[in-house]
Amino acid sequence: MNRTLYGNLIFELSHPGRRGYSLPKNNFGHHEVPAEERRQADAALPECDEMTVVRHYTNHSGNNFGVDNGFYPLGSCTMKYNPYINEEMANLPDFAALHPQQPEDTVQGALAVEYNLRQSLAELTGMSDFTLNPFAGAHGELTGLMIIRSYHQARHDDKRIKVIVPDSAHGTNPASAAVCGLEVVEVKSTPDGLVDVEDLKPLLGDDIAAMMMTNPNTLGLFEKDIPEIAKLVHGCGALLYYDGANLNPLLGVCRPGDMGFDVMHVNLHKTFSTPHGGGGPGAGPVGVRKGLEEFLPSPHVVKEGDRYSVCYDHACHVGAYLGNFGVILRAYTYILSLGKENIKMVGPLATLTANYVKECLKDAYELPIGGLCKHEFVFNGLRDKSTGVTTMDVAKRLLDYGYHAPTIYFPLLFHEAMMIEPTENESKDTLDGFIDVMHRIAKEAAEQPELVKTAPHNAPISRVDDVLAAKHPIVTYKQLINDND
Repeated sequence: MNRTLYGNLIFELSHPGRRGYSLPKNNFGHHEVPAEERRQADAALPECDEMTVVRHYTNHSGNNFGVDNGFYPLGSCTMKYNPYINEEMANLPDFAALHPQQPEDTVQGALAVEYNLRQSLAELTGMSDFTLNPFAGAHGELTGLMIIRSYHQARHDDKRIKVIVPDSAHGTNPASAAVCGLEVVEVKSTPDGLVDVEDLKPLLGDDIAAMMMTNPNTLGLFEKDIPEIAKLVHGCGALLYYDGANLNPLLGVCRPGDMGFDVMHVNLHKTFSTPHGGGGPGAGPVGVRKGLEEFLPSPHVVKEGDRYSVCYDHACHVGAYLGNFGVILRAYTYILSLGKENIKMVGPLATLTANYVKECLKDAYELPIGGLCKHEFVFNGLRDKSTGVTTMDVAKRLLDYGYHAPTIYFPLLFHEAMMIEPTENESKDTLDGFIDVMHRIAKEAAEQPELVKTAPHNAPISRVDDVLAAKHPIVTYKQLINDND
């Protein structure tokens, strides 16, 4: 086998006896490890010299894609740019070297950041107070639903065990409800992509704990009937939950609290520009309207005069300490960097870029629901279906042109869904480049469909069998060859 530093696993570069480290002389004597705690065979670890390891991982890191090296039109996830000033603040030694169990007198600055971010989020969303403890959006959803359950139980209203979720909702909504021990009831969408109020009405009753909504929804459409929906939900004694995944286009324009939402979570790693992707880091602060503050989890920061302290007066806990402080610090830096005046531009600019891309591409891609969108929009594949080129094919071909693919096959309302969100950060030049490539792929689909169907051609790995990978994933390495092959 021809081994290179580029295309092989680190295990395949291994040679017996090679090492890339040296240990200091043992000054502690020999201590026998009990037999029952010893391995029966050596650990199957690769044996490589230091330069091989460095080159291997450095070369592979170049295959990573992110907002620092390319346009990332991933719909429903708001993959906006993370300003480097956020990183500079988070890496200040006085913040980075903190320990969560330090005496309060030594961490007054960090506690001030936590307290001030809560106040900022409350002001931006129309909520009364927030907890910063949840570590992700889904964790925030679960926390919010736990708050809702606690509210009903405190009123001895134990029969409320159902949560209404739109058919266009993010998948975490029904998952979070199920984890919380609640039954999911689906409400349908109208042909215009909005919650069907008439379908909602018969679902409401004294067994409903809450309704979860995203506004704008996953089609990028503003739920114009939200005042009536809020009135109906509150009328049956339930609470209205706001999934903050799509808060970005509302930032600085309107507030969920003013729409009638009672509980919400915010994705700091989406709306407030902190790092996103790869499973973390993340943060999902949860806010509540006035009257629900007592159900927020502990601990939380309180301010008395000029001094901050950590309070544990609430019974519920959803995580250790005060949340993901590095992410919290980055989000607070982002808010301060924009300021009250400039943060008002985020929502309108996100809406402008999305509508610009949509209008430029609707001649080549099917737009199932027309009209003004907010931060994102959904195509239903190519307009010309006769080519047999699918949304998956278009997504794979985009990789050849150096673009990350948008979200595909979600939401489930359309068979060939392709969800695109440009965010407010991208320049017109970047958007025009993406639009040009999308038009080029549409032309290829019409004239050379096999070229698109067999893409990608320039990526490190060509088209894989997605079904096989999903059903029979190989998640560990087992050496089946020897070094002489």
